[in-house]
Amino acid sequence: MEPVPSSPYVIRLGDCERAVLESLSRRATAPHRMVLRAWIVLLAASGVGNSEIARRLGTCADTARKWRRTYCRQGLGGLTDAPGAGRPRKFPAAVVAGVKALACEMPAENGAPLARWSCPELARKTAVGGADPAPSPSTVRRWLADDVLKPWQHRSWIFPRDPRFTEKAARVLDLYQRE
Repeated sequence: MEPVPSSPYVIRLGDCERAVLESLSRRATAPHRMVLRAWIVLLAASGVGNSEIARRLGTCADTARKWRRTYCRQGLGGLTDAPGAGRPRKFPAAVVAGVKALACEMPAENGAPLARWSCPELARKTAVGGADPAPSPSTVRRWLADDVLKPWQHRSWIFPRDPRFTEKAARVLDLYQRE
């Protein structure tokens, strides 16, 4: 005799669906939320109740109930996140792009008496430029980290700014050439 599930949403998986969910549940590179959802559906299909699923997976019964119901209504496609989920952007893309462009320029070109940009200085310059609301230094650091930009680690020897660099370098290079 088959156990009677405590949920009105009974899941019966076909071979193809089961294979997809088992593959997802074992994938090390899959987002944790997707692995959790796959396990919830697999356990629910095995006849396990919501509270037991929650106990086994270390989540709450409401989560198990939600994803069981969603799978019954929408199938595999219902397990993915809805588009636009999450908090809306606080800063427009133009402000983010402006900060990144500013970080790629030398501070002297913008009238700043600095040798290199720092995140607090970039945030202040953006605020003076009229960004409303002004980003915090930690927000600027996160934006720059997204594109691996580190203006505070600028190596000036790669881009010589001395107008007499060629003349000075020629003397040193001449010495190496003679050996």
